[in-house]
Amino acid sequence: MRPTILDPLFASVSTLSGVGPKLAQLLATLVGADDADDARVVDLLYLAPHRLIDRRNQPGIARAQQGAIVTVTGRVDRHTPPPRENKAAPYRVFLHDDTGELALTFFRAKGNWLEKALPVDEIITVSGKIDWFNGRPSMVHPDFMVKASEAANMPLVEPVYPLTAGLSPKVLRKAIDHAVERVPDLPEWIDPALVVKQGFETAKASFERLHSPRDEKDVDPQAPARRRLAYDEFLAGQVSLALVRQRLRKVEGTPVKPTGVLSSKILASLPFIPTNSQEQAVADILKDMQSDERMLRLVQGDVGAGKTLVALLAIAAVVENGGQAVLMAPTEILARQHHATISKMVASAGISVDVLTGRTKGREREAIVERIASGDAQIIIGTHALFQDTVIYKNLLLAVVDEQHRFGVHQRLRLTSKGISPHMLVMTATPIPRTLVLAAFGDMDVSKLTEKPAGRKPIQTVTVPTERIGDVVGRLKSAIAEGKKAYWICPLVEESEESELMSAEERHDTLARSIKAPVGLVHGRMTGAEKDAAMLAFKNGETRLLVATTVVEVGVDVPDATIMVIEHAERFGLAQLHQLRGRVGRGAEASSCILLYKGPLSENGKARLSILRDSEDGFLIAEEDLKLRGEGELLGTRQSGTPGFRIASLEFHADLLEIARKDAAYLLDRDPDLTSQRGEAVRTLLYLLRRDEAVRFLRAG
Repeated sequence: MRPTILDPLFASVSTLSGVGPKLAQLLATLVGADDADDARVVDLLYLAPHRLIDRRNQPGIARAQQGAIVTVTGRVDRHTPPPRENKAAPYRVFLHDDTGELALTFFRAKGNWLEKALPVDEIITVSGKIDWFNGRPSMVHPDFMVKASEAANMPLVEPVYPLTAGLSPKVLRKAIDHAVERVPDLPEWIDPALVVKQGFETAKASFERLHSPRDEKDVDPQAPARRRLAYDEFLAGQVSLALVRQRLRKVEGTPVKPTGVLSSKILASLPFIPTNSQEQAVADILKDMQSDERMLRLVQGDVGAGKTLVALLAIAAVVENGGQAVLMAPTEILARQHHATISKMVASAGISVDVLTGRTKGREREAIVERIASGDAQIIIGTHALFQDTVIYKNLLLAVVDEQHRFGVHQRLRLTSKGISPHMLVMTATPIPRTLVLAAFGDMDVSKLTEKPAGRKPIQTVTVPTERIGDVVGRLKSAIAEGKKAYWICPLVEESEESELMSAEERHDTLARSIKAPVGLVHGRMTGAEKDAAMLAFKNGETRLLVATTVVEVGVDVPDATIMVIEHAERFGLAQLHQLRGRVGRGAEASSCILLYKGPLSENGKARLSILRDSEDGFLIAEEDLKLRGEGELLGTRQSGTPGFRIASLEFHADLLEIARKDAAYLLDRDPDLTSQRGEAVRTLLYLLRRDEAVRFLRAG
């Protein structure tokens, strides 16, 4: 159903001139495709250059600055091959212009080839980086060497792209140039008035300018071509989210009328009173679920704000109505921890709780699946296994998705595509800035939990250079001897020759020798059973120090752990540091967080650690992290760049997101089926940016 106008762009990269199987695989690796067959021409179009090489600097040999990229035209004087007894020595070709002499230096070069390429007395143009040594200039392996008569063919302004091992810049540039040549004249999907107001060129012209920049302004995020393509991505994203919401709302939800019988029993058994923001979030949820429309709500809560209780009270309302509820977590550890916590919380209400993960096998799994199908299982907690085809629910009324930044809109779509129409509650402990909420969760209503439960004390956060690690270990040894519990977080799993960072396994061994007490270890390469056993031993006090990677970042709840040490804190993102710190301070006892860093810190690194030291407000920290690191870190994805977007960045294009949101709402309000001329153009955009699922939902009506 993809428009035929896009066929040239969705052909395999192997159809491009000069691209064979080996190069196709390299290009696939570069664009993140699974294999060469999945890499498409369009993927190269969205591979944006991140800087320029400007070869217009032609100062003359004697005036060339150290380290500068220069272009030189001169006459070849002589060749100096390496001596026969030392073939590792460089091969040098000398040329001169009116200002001086330059040595072109080649290692492991073939002399015959150089003699043909650079014949003596030929006037040639070369371009590359200048190195001065003992007062003489040299150019090692010039980037370009051509006859002066052919210098007009040499690109003086050259875009620089990200690369992968084995892929040369010239080969990639050639492939991208061929990809740009295939861009057809696409229909205009942006509102004409906005095109004029923003000064947008066509999509085709924008791709051409993106890949043929004329100066540094053209590789700036605010360059007109980049803003145009960023807007396209935001518009497609907002239309997709609106279509998802439209589709989910079309499928009628089952109204849930809470009786309060079970929820009151749960609340009566709690040793604390819910906060105002918890009560408000529960009120929002119950109001949504009483409607004929399906609920689609995001609950954001800072670390320790009590999202689990909010979800549980929503679940209780469903069970009061004879329905079932699922709680899906991103990891085995978190799912089983939720099972343990919720089982205790609902014991007084007599609600059954089952757990189903990828590790649940054989007869145990068969029994649970049977309980789900019969309706005997009222609350089912697990991972993606909850939505396998073989799991059939009798009366599923509510799906709760925890730590939603690990899931995306595609998972929300899949819940609907299975033919299940539960209300949906999505939770995250990662506070998200408003612009990012719009970009990733624009199809949802939002509730915020801004308070911490009563009795929680502030966490004292300090920064300590790694030179004083011995002092930290000494303090830790004393604290553990006094019966305290502590985490020690490492950025790596095992020692690596390429990295000087202390691995989790090596640090575990070192601390076990120093502290002379049982030390636990948990990391992502362990099996689920091994991780569970290590966490259980720590929770039960069999080990009082747990060395871990970021596998404990979210959800792990050991209330009597009061010390958090984060090694090489400068290597972590601000939001991630805040999440890790949130593993302590969960009980009534005072807690501390020690940020071990290796200096000297960059300005960015100093700012991150300073913000964390001075604030425990996750929403403030998230906003600052967006400024410092880009939005990818906040959603646990790549280090920068919005998930699903390749040109757009909230850091630079937040104003366009707001416009795209309003434009999408305006368009779909007047043309909900996208059948107008502009609507058809927007469909083309959705296909271009691989938002096919949204189009399929539109076709499904």
